[in-house]
Amino acid sequence: MRSTTKRWRRRTLAVATSTLAAGAFLVAAHPQAGGAAPPAVPEVADQVPQLTEAGVTGGPASVSGGGTSTSADRSVCAPGAHWLRVRFTELSLRGNDSVTLTGSSAGSYTLTSRHWPGKAFHTRAFEGDCVRVSAALSDPASRFAIDAYQAGDRPLAAATTTVAAVGDVCGSSCNQTAPLIKNMNPQALILAGDNAYSSGTLSEYKNNYDPYYGQFKAITYPTPGNHEYNTSGASGYFDYFGARAGERGKGYYSFDVGDWHFVALNSNITRSTGSAQETWLKNDLAASTKPCTAAFFHHPRFSRGTHGDDSSVTPFFQALYNAKADLVVVGHDHNYQRYAPSRPDGTRDDANGVRELLIGTGGRGYYNFDQSSAAVQEAGNTNTFGVGKLTLTATDYRSDFVPVSGRTFTDTATGKCKKAASSPAFSVGTTPSSVSVKPGGTASVTVNVGSTGGFTSATALSVSGLPSGVTGTISPSSVTPPANGTATATLTLTASDTASGSAAATITGTSGSTTQTAKVTVSIGAAGGEAFADDFETDKGWRLNAAGSDTATAGEWERGDPEQTTSTYSNQIKQRGDTTSGVNCLVTGRLAGSEYGVNDLDGGASSMASPAFTVPAGGKLTFSYTFAHGDNATSADYLRIRVLDGTTPTTVFEKTGSATEVAGVWQNATADLSSFAGRSVRLLVEAADASTASLWESAVDDIRVTA
Repeated sequence: MRSTTKRWRRRTLAVATSTLAAGAFLVAAHPQAGGAAPPAVPEVADQVPQLTEAGVTGGPASVSGGGTSTSADRSVCAPGAHWLRVRFTELSLRGNDSVTLTGSSAGSYTLTSRHWPGKAFHTRAFEGDCVRVSAALSDPASRFAIDAYQAGDRPLAAATTTVAAVGDVCGSSCNQTAPLIKNMNPQALILAGDNAYSSGTLSEYKNNYDPYYGQFKAITYPTPGNHEYNTSGASGYFDYFGARAGERGKGYYSFDVGDWHFVALNSNITRSTGSAQETWLKNDLAASTKPCTAAFFHHPRFSRGTHGDDSSVTPFFQALYNAKADLVVVGHDHNYQRYAPSRPDGTRDDANGVRELLIGTGGRGYYNFDQSSAAVQEAGNTNTFGVGKLTLTATDYRSDFVPVSGRTFTDTATGKCKKAASSPAFSVGTTPSSVSVKPGGTASVTVNVGSTGGFTSATALSVSGLPSGVTGTISPSSVTPPANGTATATLTLTASDTASGSAAATITGTSGSTTQTAKVTVSIGAAGGEAFADDFETDKGWRLNAAGSDTATAGEWERGDPEQTTSTYSNQIKQRGDTTSGVNCLVTGRLAGSEYGVNDLDGGASSMASPAFTVPAGGKLTFSYTFAHGDNATSADYLRIRVLDGTTPTTVFEKTGSATEVAGVWQNATADLSSFAGRSVRLLVEAADASTASLWESAVDDIRVTA
């Protein structure tokens, strides 16, 4: 267990570290309720930057593995979310070791040793409110760690990002194009070079570029053009943009926007096959997990403008084509051109080709179409300043040319991402991912069948690999999910009186010749009239804010390994760093936090609802609990357990606050549930920091309902 001293309100802070034993595989999810602002997620030294879609929340999570870990799957969940992506802070896989991620509704992806070695990164998004993490590690040196997630509040297909794109900018007329970008309100602005005329000096950036485009500096991702290199080493460019321009002298880098991977390249330095830049590009493209890819640089592979086709960037185009990239944005010729998806030699290829958008219309003169091109030009204009607007989703794009005021030329193109799920497919998931059933008893698991690519076919469901003495029935035995939606069925597990053991059962979905599977761990619990038991070492299906009425803004309930916190004001342990069994419990904000007041319960009430169970005759609830508060607590603060009979809650246990310092101590408690005998109920574990802001910590462990 970890021990951490945490400052409360205006007191001192110290944070200790912890170690992970080889072969360990831990998980804790930290979902956010009701659209609350996400808690702070620590930055890491070397990560692929991730820009998010509108309406995205998120927070910390903890999943890690190392050594040889092929047993139980784990999940990161944000109840009610439409989709999740997770952040890896470490992915060091050796040989054929892998980590597979599967969305609870749809989507699956397997990570291998090629994916971002040495970097932190966010994965692609997976549909559903949970992502299952399945590790297959055989090399003792393999390691991985997940520390955060992002969650979407709208369907993945509706989660869009906007990127503005333009080149050949300031010029004398970039005062006309800057307002277009402001009106777009994009997540990012990409520049295709020749940004400050005519030599890209620092003075020209400050005097010509900054008065109009400087307002977008925080969201700008630039590349240099040939005019930047009229100044030795493009020093003005690198001085103005700083770290955002990439490593000085190189100027190539990458970042992610939603589910798109963007690569910025420097077409003014060595770019031949086998060069350092081309090798970096191929490795970068192979490392990305995103389904969609775009690149931007200055010199166009294809152009009917004055400069014409530039074969020197063919190695870029070849690497992008081989990696199934989708878009290239370039400049250099001062006009607008859209090309059909093409191979590197210009041959049209609607299935695998890369579409080039030449947007050299930021504000520097005009060039005519006076050259031929090897590729097929689909649209063009030589007398309109404007900016490209890229509207991006996890599966496709829309490109619009937006003209400056007073001009009428526009152009629109759409396309599908080649590595996105475009053909009909389905996935299978389970909630929860593990379940306990007592001898002679029953338990249930929800089976989710998710559709991608418009899949709408009947899918037969079956279960195999159950423990000895356990039978399973899935109803309905066949489901048909709506296009890009989810259908559910219920797996009912029935254990004989002599059932024993534990097994990772397999749920198989079959549609035509295609099969998909999911795992659910089934364990036989103790006999003797036990109706429900949870030591919180596995996910039994508790739901945060099930009623949607929680008000807490931080420190919500979660299942995880608590970190000890000590108040230096009273020298009391507030949040205990231990549990009554195992390593996990239910706890309000398990982390110690990085500054005062972080991760204790704040802002109101938080609740966790158990799975449903039937109360036996003479039912008795037993559990362990701890709560602690500062001298700023009031009687409005509480730790409470209720029995939820339908929609009617009945309080069976309660501890309230007072204006006295109380230290965290594990205690045992019981409650009489005999009045609920024979009824299907749920337990509701609640805590509140109500009335005025105060310090409040609480935890619950080893819940059991017996006859």
